[in-house]
Amino acid sequence: MCGIAGIIGSYKEAQLENMLKSQYHRGPDVTAKYFDSGFCALGHNRLAIIDLSTESNQPFKDDSERYVLVFNGEIYNYIELKAVLSNQYNFKTESDTEVLLAAFIIYGKSCLEKLNGMFAFAIWDNQEKKLFAARDRFGVKPFYYSVFKDSFYFSSEIKALHAAGIQKVSNEKVWASYFAFGSYGMPDETFWSDITQLPGGHFLEFENKKTTIRKWYFFEEEVAKQPKDLTFEEAKKQYVALLKDSINLRFRADVKVGFNVSGGLDSSVLLALVNVQEDNSKINAYTFYTNDSDYDELPWVEKMIAETQNPLKKVLLQSDEIPGLTQKIQWQQDEPFGGVPTLAYAKIFEQARKDQVLVLLDGQGMDEQWAGYDYYTQNNEATIQGVQDSPFKINILADSFLEKAEKPLYPKPFEVEVLNKQYRDLFYTKIPRALRFNDRVSMAYSTELREPFLDYRLVEFAFSLPLDYKIKDGVSKFILREIASEYFANDLVFAPKRALQTPQREWLATDLKEWVSQSVKEIENAVQAVWFNKEALQKEVKSYFEGNIQSSFHIWQYISLYEMLKVSSNK
Repeated sequence: MCGIAGIIGSYKEAQLENMLKSQYHRGPDVTAKYFDSGFCALGHNRLAIIDLSTESNQPFKDDSERYVLVFNGEIYNYIELKAVLSNQYNFKTESDTEVLLAAFIIYGKSCLEKLNGMFAFAIWDNQEKKLFAARDRFGVKPFYYSVFKDSFYFSSEIKALHAAGIQKVSNEKVWASYFAFGSYGMPDETFWSDITQLPGGHFLEFENKKTTIRKWYFFEEEVAKQPKDLTFEEAKKQYVALLKDSINLRFRADVKVGFNVSGGLDSSVLLALVNVQEDNSKINAYTFYTNDSDYDELPWVEKMIAETQNPLKKVLLQSDEIPGLTQKIQWQQDEPFGGVPTLAYAKIFEQARKDQVLVLLDGQGMDEQWAGYDYYTQNNEATIQGVQDSPFKINILADSFLEKAEKPLYPKPFEVEVLNKQYRDLFYTKIPRALRFNDRVSMAYSTELREPFLDYRLVEFAFSLPLDYKIKDGVSKFILREIASEYFANDLVFAPKRALQTPQREWLATDLKEWVSQSVKEIENAVQAVWFNKEALQKEVKSYFEGNIQSSFHIWQYISLYEMLKVSSNK
């Protein structure tokens, strides 16, 4: 897990230095650079996880020194790949980094299909003077780029591009869509003009000042290849086998590994299978709480942990921490993020780092593959006509700003509408934003987050199964509950779904009222004040303070903008 940066074309060494300094938190172990004079500058911040030796430092060159790699992420199946490649490549390290480069040299672009991992990488060919870059199937690891004065800039975080001299200008279409529809942008968009992200499952080539982007992962085709007509028990058995293998692969590390746990079904499955395959009962489990019984899942977590006896690290988040922590995490995120739950999550990684646990496993991705949300089987899509019943308050937006908003439209590649909703959440909405939030908070504390439930084999297989394997007699994630019931009591396994929550609504209206008021006041005095109808904004905030707190998302949107303005003014 690391930070990567590069400039292809005309560059100054100080630009690369500034990019690497801005991403230092992503890899504090080693910072190194490579220059192909007049053509290319590559940089890397290393967080050493696999093969801790200096021989695995990056930028990493093959023996011929033709190819140079900078890589962020992990190739979980590197041992298996290395065994296949060893008769064609002379390996000198025990790293997944070298396996990735060898796979590219031997297989070319088709190496991507052989990788099971999370990755964003760039390979410079100093013979042909061209760059090849790629991002993993679901976009777990970030890759941002910008073409500026005929040079190609890339990095793991947006702030690095700004540090290189790319002007920081708001992408008003994305900001307007965020305020009007709660959209965080399409897979290639960011909140900043002239900065693009490479979508998950795509690769990029830059040669002769020309950028070419191609899709390499075709999810719908892979789903269609899955076995047909499996019985419920056959499907369950095959899924469990894949799940166990996925978790095993993600325990490959030369540092301490732990895992995150909440009181829900997904965490119970992760907890059970982490412990069932080997003696992992001494591995730390992490959870957060707020001392609010209306929201905390701590009693459920403690009941689950009692079954496995893992050391449980409980991290407390309190309201008076929110302003300072928001400022830190907003700087890390570069774009609006998901509120107080993300801050609570950040504190887990802070504690893990203190415990010298550098890798944490998490349960992200089960709801999207097993149709775990209520709205998958309900016709309750938000519409602009019903926006007053929605958390998105378009009445506070100035007409000229609202006109720039675009209600996002998503492809529907499947005949079944539930699958289309799952597909949307997986590639366009819930998973992309959660992965971005989570990458930044884990990296803020120089720790690595791994998502075993987002192994592409699991997602493809679950998508292909009949709907009644997923939802049966009104019970969602049915196969998953059947798996969990082998390890935990039914009151845990068949409990209603509980969204992972914090007292955000109450805190913003009471404990943090002064902070919220100050945020809105600063917005009204900023250049971005023209985005809003001032009277409507003040009325909305007053209504919230007076008890209309059914939704706090729009209040958090104002705070996000305020904190972004502070980051910009302090850069």
